[in-house]
Amino acid sequence: MDRRSFLLATGTLALSQLLIGCNGSSQTQLKVQLLKGSIPAQVVNKFQKALKSQEQLKFAPVEQIQDLFKQLQNWQQQPKSKDEQGWSRYIPWIQAQKTPVADLVSLGDFWLKAAIEQKLIQPLNEAEIKQWSALDERWKNLVKRNDNGNPDPQGKVWGVPYRWGSTAIVYNSKKFQGLGWTPTDWSDLWRSELRSRISLLNHPREVIGLVLKKLGNSYNTENIDQVPDLETELRALNQQVKFYNSNTYLEPLIIEDTWLAVGWSEDIIPVLSRYPHLKAVIPKSGTAIWADLWVRPQGAQKDSLANQWMDFCLQSAIAKDISVLSKTNSPIAPNIVASEIPAQLRNLLVNNQEVLAKSEFLLPLPPEATKQYESLFMAIKIE
Repeated sequence: MDRRSFLLATGTLALSQLLIGCNGSSQTQLKVQLLKGSIPAQVVNKFQKALKSQEQLKFAPVEQIQDLFKQLQNWQQQPKSKDEQGWSRYIPWIQAQKTPVADLVSLGDFWLKAAIEQKLIQPLNEAEIKQWSALDERWKNLVKRNDNGNPDPQGKVWGVPYRWGSTAIVYNSKKFQGLGWTPTDWSDLWRSELRSRISLLNHPREVIGLVLKKLGNSYNTENIDQVPDLETELRALNQQVKFYNSNTYLEPLIIEDTWLAVGWSEDIIPVLSRYPHLKAVIPKSGTAIWADLWVRPQGAQKDSLANQWMDFCLQSAIAKDISVLSKTNSPIAPNIVASEIPAQLRNLLVNNQEVLAKSEFLLPLPPEATKQYESLFMAIKIE
């Protein structure tokens, strides 16, 4: 799931590794691989100052969630035999390039099931994270999974959420001035004025999910063939769509080739700051939400410094810093006043609790249900 086309860079960790602390081979280290833009450098600096001793903090930003997932896989690969190494076994610096296993890694909740199934990560002990109790149950339940990676209220804890975002509608306000209305909910996507003027994510769960939501159903409906009017509504929506894309869906909106797009808040927020005529809204009937988590790779030591970092991110004041500085949402729901958020971003970052209560994570579906989504989506698009 790629929701990372436009990435925030201002005020966040630099592209190169951020290394804080004194050099010393015997010194305690915290090695973190994280999504670029997801943690402000100011937060890492505050953590360093809060530590009683001068541990070494090594934070390595990575461009894409899928690259972090691939790194988790690489760490679990079996060493190559001499025959498989070929000539590289005679070149020491090539053999030394393998990245040491990090203590913590950023991972999106959408990837959590695969990471557990493939034994890429290990469960956490929530008792060692003091601020765990500050999380609402919906965030705890998101990361409680069985050994197959499926949600289980009695399951182990496999991650700690530290920020979240949503699927939103973004539109060109200039094009709507003469229409007498602006989008507020999913049902507006079917209005005749928007025929062939919409770009949607090329993602069956997102597209079919918003239609399900319009019809009063859950994003995580399993037997979609039993939902009345779903296919009819989906076909009607397809007539409104100019194209589907999960990476470049905002460019046509910027050049006014489309009037409206559906996308991920993390992609949308930087664009709103650059183009004031673009406006965004969370559909009032609820939407899909995603979370970024701290997970512990398989093979990483159970380190108290890693627990301290996860705990630090859940403290109210630090959660507020993460939200305000990186322009995202926090699972802690810190006390942020509207004036602390730029006006054009408030619809996405000042939470409407009623809408949030109607919103859902895209949870794992059984393989047969996943095939239903993919088959129906493909059939609709080729019409």
